[in-house]
Amino acid sequence: MTDDGRRMIAGLARGCHPGPTVAVTSLVTALAAAAGHGAAGCLLVGLAVLSGQLSIGWCNDAADAGRDVAAGRADKPAVDGTITPRALWIAAAVALACCVPLSFASGPLAGSAHLAGVLAAWAYDLGVKATLLSWVPYAVGFGVLPAFVTLGLPGEPWPAWWATAAAALLGVGAHLANVLPDLADDLATGVRGWPQRLGAARLRALLPLPLLAATCLLAFGPSTTTPPTAEPPAATGHSAVLSDGSSPSAPASTDPSADEADGPAFPGLARTSPMAWIALATAVVLTAAGLLLGRNHPRVPFAAAVAVAGVDVALLLTGGASLTG
Repeated sequence: MTDDGRRMIAGLARGCHPGPTVAVTSLVTALAAAAGHGAAGCLLVGLAVLSGQLSIGWCNDAADAGRDVAAGRADKPAVDGTITPRALWIAAAVALACCVPLSFASGPLAGSAHLAGVLAAWAYDLGVKATLLSWVPYAVGFGVLPAFVTLGLPGEPWPAWWATAAAALLGVGAHLANVLPDLADDLATGVRGWPQRLGAARLRALLPLPLLAATCLLAFGPSTTTPPTAEPPAATGHSAVLSDGSSPSAPASTDPSADEADGPAFPGLARTSPMAWIALATAVVLTAAGLLLGRNHPRVPFAAAVAVAGVDVALLLTGGASLTG
């Protein structure tokens, strides 16, 4: 292989945003396995998500090449000359073209859902990132992922509402976390999306909150869609009959604890697993630590948000079997 070929491969590897690409692809593939996809189905899901993420990353670096040069972003391959913006555009287009059939291989509804998320991410790269609606593509892009997974199952079931809402909130949290390290460069080059308009202090304070909200949905959501265990039918027998042919009524209970014995006031909470409570408590502690320590240690809120996102991902994967409600 020539030196130019090696440079191009290195530029494509760096320009695809390898961290998020690998993370999202691994997460959705694991979610597909947890939801009940077979090996072939998981492979198709993984390839579709990988091609979509590659196209999004290359589109982002190609579209931002001018701003990255102005900001002196030497870590970007289009800035240091490793690869040209034109080559990134071509790679993004090829990856997007591959994403279409790979997405529809899981079914028409599943494919449409995934492509809607990929196109939302492209819209972000091509200009929405500089508007107040910069959070919308992230919410859409992440929010459709449970649908992509479940609609590819036999019967094409839709995902539970809490799974879609939690994934969308994870997307909003990812948007805030993605902007925070580049906030100064974005402001210097005129990018004025929603997080940039918040400012650094408010952004750090807000960052863990959508992730914490996602934790609550993932912890309590399955208990709202999983029906309680049915009570065994009461034994039947001959009932007493009064002389006028009517049945006697039971005397009203005067014991205030009798109603409580019938069951908990909030049966959904009673069906929540201990692990969900532990995950929620962990996320609350991490969020509080990020908010309290963030004033003196600016990097703490970002680290806390990443940790809360890890808790959310674990909850999402362990609840994969209940994604369809």
